[in-house]
Amino acid sequence: MATQSKFLGVGSVVPWAEPLTGAIATQSYANARYGPDGLALLREGAGAQEVADRLTAADDGRDHRQLGVVDAKGGSATFTGAQCMDWAGGRTGPCYAAQGNILVSQATVDAIADSFEGSMGRPLADRLLDCLDAAQAAGGDRRGQQSSALLVVELDGGYAGLSDEVVDLRVDEHPRPLEELRRIYGMHQAIFGKTPREQWLDVDDELAGELEERLGKLGYNDGLAHAFFTWAGSENLEERVDGVDRIDPVVLGELRRQT
Repeated sequence: MATQSKFLGVGSVVPWAEPLTGAIATQSYANARYGPDGLALLREGAGAQEVADRLTAADDGRDHRQLGVVDAKGGSATFTGAQCMDWAGGRTGPCYAAQGNILVSQATVDAIADSFEGSMGRPLADRLLDCLDAAQAAGGDRRGQQSSALLVVELDGGYAGLSDEVVDLRVDEHPRPLEELRRIYGMHQAIFGKTPREQWLDVDDELAGELEERLGKLGYNDGLAHAFFTWAGSENLEERVDGVDRIDPVVLGELRRQT
């Protein structure tokens, strides 16, 4: 999920997602209970449209609400209450729900949907960031910008395989939150991204000597294996390290940059 708004800390309210379950977006006088309650319904097997119908039917404030739902099978639904502030509306398609309120025009939502539909095959986080940029280029929130967020989940796909949050980034208050979100995402990918193993470099005697020399300059002198692991951990690069027989070129580049 990705979101941007003239609202402080939008990432703390709008996005909700769970692996193998689905995703919920709650906005426009947001009912934050839609998040956990909607995920619970999805977990029980309800489809996206049923979830949207049940959540809004039980909410007396539904005329002011906006909601997007995507289920684990790719079904989608969007809801915009009759009293949401203009322009407000949504659009759905396979595996996505796009909606917004207090927008310049419908062009903003169309830009999100068109961008997503036209980017199949690319990494999901990249596609979502492009959707936000396309929406802003088409007008975006007519009040301006303030905060943004990006959330991508996958079962055991997060840090050390011990969490489900592949990407969970927020810009809570910034004059250009989309630019800041993309900058932080770049940092996230440098630290936590995955370089295909076939692109890793074999550590031969020459490269091992270089590693020892560079690590020594940084004060890591207690044997290559221990020194390399300790340095990588201090730089938060441990997710890109697996022994010293082969090295991720991103890690090698950072070591060379530092020395």
